[in-house]
Amino acid sequence: MLVHDAVIIGGGLAGMRAAIEAGKEADVALLSKVHPLRAHSNAAQGGIACVLEKDDLLESHIYDTVKGSDFLGDQDAIEILCSEAPENIQELDRMGVIFSRMDDGSIAQREFGGHSFPRACYAADRTGHAILHAMYEQLLKNRITVYPEWYVLSLIMNDGACCGITAHDIGKGETHIIRAKAVMFATGGYGTAYETTTNAFANTGDGCGIASRAGVPLMDMEFVQFHPTGLYPRGLLITEGARGEGGILINDKGERFMKRYANAMELAPRDVVVRAMQKEMDEGRGIGGANYLYLDLTHIGREKIMERLPQIHEIALNFAGVDCAEEPIPVTPSVHYSMGGIPVNHSGEVEGIKGLFAAGECSCVSVHGANRLGCNSLLEAVVFGRRAGRELSRYVRKAKLGSLPETDGSKEIENILDSDGNEKVPDLRETLRKVMMEKCGIFRDRKGLQEGLKAVKELQKRFENIYISDKGRVFNTAFIEAAELHNLLTISEIIVHSALVREESRGSHTRTDYPERDDARWLKHTLAHRTGDGLSFSYRPVTITRFHPEKRKY
Repeated sequence: MLVHDAVIIGGGLAGMRAAIEAGKEADVALLSKVHPLRAHSNAAQGGIACVLEKDDLLESHIYDTVKGSDFLGDQDAIEILCSEAPENIQELDRMGVIFSRMDDGSIAQREFGGHSFPRACYAADRTGHAILHAMYEQLLKNRITVYPEWYVLSLIMNDGACCGITAHDIGKGETHIIRAKAVMFATGGYGTAYETTTNAFANTGDGCGIASRAGVPLMDMEFVQFHPTGLYPRGLLITEGARGEGGILINDKGERFMKRYANAMELAPRDVVVRAMQKEMDEGRGIGGANYLYLDLTHIGREKIMERLPQIHEIALNFAGVDCAEEPIPVTPSVHYSMGGIPVNHSGEVEGIKGLFAAGECSCVSVHGANRLGCNSLLEAVVFGRRAGRELSRYVRKAKLGSLPETDGSKEIENILDSDGNEKVPDLRETLRKVMMEKCGIFRDRKGLQEGLKAVKELQKRFENIYISDKGRVFNTAFIEAAELHNLLTISEIIVHSALVREESRGSHTRTDYPERDDARWLKHTLAHRTGDGLSFSYRPVTITRFHPEKRKY
């Protein structure tokens, strides 16, 4: 049996930042189902938001974020996010993050959608990659214990407190109990619940799924962000930074169609842009009548593209055969980010459960509300990862190891391997992804959501009858895929049911049968609780400090 003061699950920016902070004074372990340098934070391209220029204002960043959230973001948390940004960026700079620079040596910043000032600090179009590698160096420097390619199976709960986890060492095929005074989820998003996504295959919502089954309510799960520019048809991310550098969206008629939808055009927030794109395609103005449009960078020039967007050039060339300096890139809206997740306070603590923490995309603090602004995700991971790490350190200094219950979840692997049904995991997964895309996508309505919810529940029943032909343990990827599908099915039900319950349109959640935002009824957070009879819902007020809801115009 392994023992640590704290175990952090997830090797991306939020997890590593928390581990570095907590590891200064505590015995901390970082557990990740992929090597930390393969964490999905690596794929973040465009930048990390921060007020650095003297002409920019902190209050502007706060207001832009509140407005971008369609006024569902908690403004006290947003003020923390924006006000602590400069010190965090300076800290990253000192860690050795290779930011792009201006001629005077200062950190370069570019425009991003929904921001009223160029405040996206960037490292060409590999910002997440640059930060992740610098962070990993700090992880090694501080001698943090890392369990790479270990998969968390369950939380170990006893008497209302978290006292450890069960985890599977994928390489050795061994299942372990890890006792800890505290556990933190930093497991990222769940984009693979959808057919078209910018997310890596590893983004299967493990933290949210496991937490929900352990009795933790999930908050605002109906708010799923589509990124406007996923490379067609695969969905690979084409950074918003491409539009920040001057890229334009055009339809089959060659029109720069965003002028019909927003004065900010391509630099409107993502929910505004994807609705415009989907409407263009639904009305037959997709390229050749298909479900994609063009992102045109050709006027930017090859030299600037290769300086500021070299990875985009490489991705378009390798995966679409397109030289973006010579011809436009085919793009389509792709699921990108989860605004909802495990509800936490400003220090990353999960309310109502001692010793459980969360940070990053799997958490909901809530700084993004109904729609996240670009570049605020990396910022949230760093700011609230650091905050959670500090609180973890304080907590474990005072806490004691909890006693283990009689049932600890360590038999989960046997339950899956011993199943003798006839359902295949890949078939169920692909059906789920199609259902989520068709029934709970950019535009939603009651009929579609009811059909989607019914379909997800049927898939959950079919999952009980799965069969895995590989009965081994060492590098049994079939078992891991089955466990991941269990989590995807758990959270997909919550996403669809939460979307069905919220009878309004707000941010990324667009109901064609309720097309207007309804502050009188729905200016509140959704909390989905798992019970023996299915899901039940409660609500939490939105924290408003100084910016009262108004009509969003861009």
